[in-house]
Amino acid sequence: MTAAMRTITTSAHLEPDTTARVSVFAPTPEDEGFVSLRVGGEFIDLALIARPDTADALRALARAAEEAASALDRIADTTPDGAV
Repeated sequence: MTAAMRTITTSAHLEPDTTARVSVFAPTPEDEGFVSLRVGGEFIDLALIARPDTADALRALARAAEEAASALDRIADTTPDGAV
């Protein structure tokens, strides 16, 4: 009996030198192709594999990442006593 793992929950801290890389794997006669989005640093490398029907999920991830980045900008603009 075999089982496939399709989800995992983990955490890692992004650092200023975190890298992101996209690799495109073209379709073949046996496969529809996919994209790999890799985010990594010195000790962790996370690869998200996306098939053609998951483009909207990647767009949602990009929107969430932009929202998180904006929140970090607002935090950075806050004075030490918490006032904006």
